[in-house]
Amino acid sequence: MRDTKTHGPASNRVTRLVVSVHDVAPATAGQTRRWCADADSLGIPVSLLVIPGPWRGAPLADEPGYAEVLRARAARGDELVLHGWTHRAGPEGSPPRRLLGRLVARGAAEFAALDEAQAADRLARGRAVLAELGLSVRGFTPPGWLASAATDRALARAGFHYTTSHLGVLDLRSGRMRRGFALSHRPGGTGERLGAATMERWARWNAGRGGLIRVALHPDDLARPGLRDAALRAIEAVLAAGGRAVTYSDVVPDTAGSH
Repeated sequence: MRDTKTHGPASNRVTRLVVSVHDVAPATAGQTRRWCADADSLGIPVSLLVIPGPWRGAPLADEPGYAEVLRARAARGDELVLHGWTHRAGPEGSPPRRLLGRLVARGAAEFAALDEAQAADRLARGRAVLAELGLSVRGFTPPGWLASAATDRALARAGFHYTTSHLGVLDLRSGRMRRGFALSHRPGGTGERLGAATMERWARWNAGRGGLIRVALHPDDLARPGLRDAALRAIEAVLAAGGRAVTYSDVVPDTAGSH
């Protein structure tokens, strides 16, 4: 596994940095490659959030060549994380819940209102596709960071080790929450520029304070001027302050001490 990278002065409270690349699928191979190249230039691992089902084009099962790319990334020290099945919200849930999903996740809140059986079915389908392609996952990030309580129960029953939300990383075995707000852009939305500036300021402010900092990178960020640079400056600020870049599995390690 690639060594995690630490810069800057030593600290008794080392800040851990998780950089996640979202919406990894054949349709976004180019954008994912760009973000991974940025991470490689910084010498840090990333957590790759994979959508195995049909999304913006062919499902992962129809693109075995791209699965080989993901296997190679995992061999370099990156982590693969399940990121839904289709990344699209369905008709489930109450009107207020569906409205929340549209506002927060722009229609991507696939797991926000599922019952346990529905969630279990989608999780099983996603993991089965990945397994068939020789890819394994320990964790889950719901699209839009929105998941029902029933989804968390389904994850635990299926043997997933962790899930994430906007606020942190939940160890599904112990119930412990590792707090750490996810910093991300909202390309094209209201407050795009303010959000980009806030990402960098928040990262700099918290870089030397210990704890967990999360920076989430999305393919659509690359289509908007300045968002890539803002994200990279945020990451570099944490590393310069002595932060240690890790994956989600490093934040929630296996009980046996390996993953």
